[in-house]
This record gives sequence, structure tokens and C-alpha cells, in this order.
Amino acid sequence: MSEEIKKNNYSADSIQALEGMEHVRMRPSMYIGDVGVRGLHHLVYEVVDNSIDEAMGGHCDTIGVAINEDGSVTVEDNGRGIPVDLHKKEGVSALEVVMTKIGAGGKFDKDSYKVSGGLHGVGVSVVNALSVHMKSTVFRDGKIYEQEYERGKSLYPVKQIGETDKRGTRQTFYPDNTIFTQTTEFSYDTLSARMRELSFLNKGITITFTDKREVDEKGEFKVEVFHSDEGLKEYIRYLDGNREPIISHVISMDNEKGEIPVEVALIYNTSYTENIFSYVNNINTHEGGTHLQGFRSGLTRTLKKYADASGMLDKLKFEIAGDDFREGLTAIISVKVAEPQFEGQTKTKLGNREVVSPVSQAVGEMLENYLEENPNDARIIIQKVILAAQARHAAKKAREMVQRKTVMGGGGLPGKLSDCSEQDPARCEVYLVEGDSAGGTAKQGRDRNFQAILPLRGKILNVEKAMHHKVFENEEIRNIFTALGVTVGTAEDSKALNLEKLRYHKVIIMCDADVDGSHISTLILTFFFRFMKELIEEGHVYIAAPPLYLVKKGNKKEYAWNDVQRDQANERMGGSAAIQRYKGLGEMNAEQLWETTMDPNFRTLRQVTIDSLAEADRVFSMLMGDEVPPRREFIEKNAVYANIDA
Repeated sequence: MSEEIKKNNYSADSIQALEGMEHVRMRPSMYIGDVGVRGLHHLVYEVVDNSIDEAMGGHCDTIGVAINEDGSVTVEDNGRGIPVDLHKKEGVSALEVVMTKIGAGGKFDKDSYKVSGGLHGVGVSVVNALSVHMKSTVFRDGKIYEQEYERGKSLYPVKQIGETDKRGTRQTFYPDNTIFTQTTEFSYDTLSARMRELSFLNKGITITFTDKREVDEKGEFKVEVFHSDEGLKEYIRYLDGNREPIISHVISMDNEKGEIPVEVALIYNTSYTENIFSYVNNINTHEGGTHLQGFRSGLTRTLKKYADASGMLDKLKFEIAGDDFREGLTAIISVKVAEPQFEGQTKTKLGNREVVSPVSQAVGEMLENYLEENPNDARIIIQKVILAAQARHAAKKAREMVQRKTVMGGGGLPGKLSDCSEQDPARCEVYLVEGDSAGGTAKQGRDRNFQAILPLRGKILNVEKAMHHKVFENEEIRNIFTALGVTVGTAEDSKALNLEKLRYHKVIIMCDADVDGSHISTLILTFFFRFMKELIEEGHVYIAAPPLYLVKKGNKKEYAWNDVQRDQANERMGGSAAIQRYKGLGEMNAEQLWETTMDPNFRTLRQVTIDSLAEADRVFSMLMGDEVPPRREFIEKNAVYANIDA
């Protein structure tokens, strides 16, 4: 058959009927979001979620998570253990059904699980399908059972391998590198943050996290134990440890409204940012949803009622807005819903309408009681609200100034911006460059077709310590807004970013590879996180990686990004090469900057992502806030990873 006939022979045989595990392997992103770093770590979360579900049902209080020496992960709990008896419909052990059939599991049986996280009951089988090898060990009814799998298929029937006096389930899996081609290496910090988060969200549970890839001088593994007796109250204190509170206590409640368990904790601080984190069945709903809507409704209604009754608003010449009640607020909302309806495949927004009223009512009652019992704190909160309203009006005027200067048909761009000729934003990139000198070199070295250059003068404003109107009045920040073409604030949402106007789909921070350069990068990232978070969430923000060294001997030259690469290059050249240490971008000429840092064929760009909004908020407030001791402790702890110039 000729190639042309083959192409046109579209028949029933051309349709691939992929079922179950085959479909997971063919379309993994449909199940875990992506096959990059985030999707890889999602595998661990799915297995841990099964143990957490056991804990939420009152059947488990201890969970162990370990990254093993070979890079695999083991999760073990002291729950009931997955059933191993014969599944009547499938004709094999229930364990094999759970591990190898999509849609199988106890989460669909409401007598077994009242609420659950995970991917609608398909989590552990998806992990199995995407693992080159997985082993399930069940401790149940005094016996130990085991089964192993390769890429989702069982290698042998479930078998008894011994006896025991303990109970629970142990899962060990090794991700398939043909699926996760970017990396199969798990990040300790990423997993640690999630385990800590789960311990706060499920008080009373002990989670032990071990990294067996790392051994200290005593020959012991790196271990952290997470346990919380107070739940969200402790979580608030952890997140807000680097901010100064303005009230004496964390306001909290934990009860059930309309058969929906609701847990809330909040505190007000001296900052100018709003930080609200919401969860449904332990899942971080970073896009919010109906539970967040209920929280905001209850908070605004109750505080507005109290403020009106107090007479403190009588002299105010304009209306208080909902945003004003949330400035300087750190809050966590956690609800448990039997049948959650999420908008989007990756569960980032709750859609259950029946959740709004119970949460609003619970928050209202909690605040009414607190305000009545703590009149001094109540007055301080309302004073904070009034100041926020005044600052909002000032910020609105400053923001309008930015919007007037925003690109309008190609005009109004910052004078320092050297734009590119390409008009398609998807093909355009802009470098935010530290200093006019490096900016000049970058302009000479760039490809003018698709690369724009915006030099920044010195260190931009630290937005973590600044009122919003001061942010919008800052010249360098105004230049960033107008160069990117975006504005903050719409009729629907005063904090929304209109990304449809974004002029460049790659926003690249390029600073010197020294302490000052790192500080400037952090200042810019803080600004993006606080005022352009959507830019990061949509994957538009990158950090350039200029080399630290030029190793040269005769006509040979190599660039090195760390000391190991420098030494290896020197060795390849016979050990007597000349080594130049770049202390700044200005020490490179245009050709060197292009071939190392700007040429898409050879450069290294690090995409900025957010694994945990709560943890990112905590780190930014620690690094850029007023409290010095936590920052010093962080630097001392992480100094081993930092390159500090003498």
C-alpha cells in the first residue's frame, strides 16, 4: 500500500481505544497536571492523600514518608490496610483492583470514606501506571501481603509473605523516566513543605519525613517530624512569624455547619498585603472558590456591621470596600466536603454552592464573639481598615497614572526600553537588566527581532514594606508596568492583572551573579509575587543564569557556571588555563553576553514557579520584611548554598 493510500485510509482500525492504565500512560497530564517537576511531586501527594484519608476517617495517626537512596519514595501508614480479599466482580484481590484499575477504591464508598482528597479515587492507580516499578505491602489481620507492579501491571498475584502484629499500608514507587523526562529527582524542600502543611491541616497526626539520600557526619539520615496539636492556629503563627501582629490573639474556630466541617484561623498584622489560603479536603485551592467567597462575605459583613455601630466611620468621606477589610490579614480556611466539585482538572477552585452559607455563617459568628470579647483588638482592626481605605484611594490615583502611561497603540513606552520589532507577544521576550551599563551591553548583544531590554536603575522599591500608593508612584516599577503593557485593577477585581495585554510572554530577570545581584532579583520577584502573581502562575517569569567564570587557554575557551565546571574546564586544558571571574554583567562584552546568557540555543533560563503559595508568602515576608532574626537564621542555614563575594 502506498504512503498516500495509508494516509487516506481512515477507518475503524484507525481509532485507538485506550482504556485505564494505557490511557494514563498515553495522556499523563490529564491526570496529574503535567509531567514536569510539579507532576512528579504530585505522585507523592496522591499516595500520601490515601493515608491522610485514613486519618480523616479516624483510622490512622502516623504516616511515614521517605525518599530512598535509589530515588524511589516510600509512604507507610498505620491505617486499616487496603483490603486483600477477593473482589467478586473482578475475580482478583481487592488490592490488585485498587492498584491497577482506574476508578477503583474505597473513596467511592461513602461508608468507607466520608470525605477524601486525591484524584476522585484514581490517585494510587495513576501513580502505579506512571512508575517503572511499584510495590504494595499490606499489614492486615495479623498477616503481611505483598504485590509488585511494572508500569501499572501486576507481576504476580497478591501473596502472603509473613505475619505481623501491626497494621497499615506501605507503598514504594519509582517514577518512570520515559514519562518524567525532565527529571525523576524529588525535591526535599518541596515535599517537606507539603508534609508540614498536611500536619497543620490535620491536627493530631504525626508525619515523619526522611531523606535517605543525605547522610550527616554521624551517619544519620535527614529527618523531620511534623505534628500539630492546634492545627490552623499553629499554621497561622508559622506563616506570620516574620510579621508584627496588631492584635493579641489568633482568631480561630473549628466546628461543623450544615454537615460541613469548617476550620478557620486568622490574624491581622502591620503589613499591607492580604494573604488568604484556602483548602478543601486538604487540597490547596489556590484559585479559591465558594468557600473563599463565604469567608470574605462573613468577614466583610461582620466587620462592617461592627464598624458602623462603633461610629468610627462617621468622618470617612468615602465607602469602605471589601479589600479594605483584608489588608494586613493572614487567614486560612479549611473545609471538608463529601462530594467536592472542582473547576478544572487540577482542582484549584471549589464550585459547590452549598458551601458559601455555612462558611459565611461560621466566620460571622466567630468574629462577632471575638470583637465583643476583645474591644481593644476590635478598635485596632477597624483603625487598620480605615487606613487601608485611605491608602486605597491614594493607590487608585497612582495606579491611574500608571495606566495613562501604559502602551496605547505603541506609544507611552518608557524611554529606557529598547523594544523589539516582533509584534506577536508569544515570540517576544524582555530582559529586566540591572544597571544602565549592563543594559547597554545587552542592547548591543541582543537579537533585536524578538528581544527587548529594560535597564533598571539600582535597587527597586521593597514592596514588602511599602504602602500600595508608594509602589505605584515608584518610577522603576511604573516602567515595568508600562513596558509589559499590563495594568492592575479592573471593575470586577481591583487586584486583577489584565494578562491579555501582556506584550512579552517571557519576562527575564538578568542581574549580576553576586550578592547585590541576588538582592535585586529578590526585590523584583517580591514585586511580581505581590502585584503580578498571575505572571508567575502562568509561567511567564524567568531568571537568566550568567556564567561565573571564563576559562581560557590559547584559542580555547569555556564558560563555567560553578566551581566544579571551572575546575573541569581547567583540567581539560591541561591545568594552566587563565581563569576570569565575572563579578558583574558589565565585565562581559556584547558577544560574550549573547553567547552565554541571551542566545536561546545555549542559554540557561530558570523558570520561576510557585509550589506552595503559603510557603512562598512566608519566605518573602521573612526575606524582605522588618524582622531581622528570622532572616539571619535563614541565611545562616542556607549559607552553604550561597556564593558570597568577599
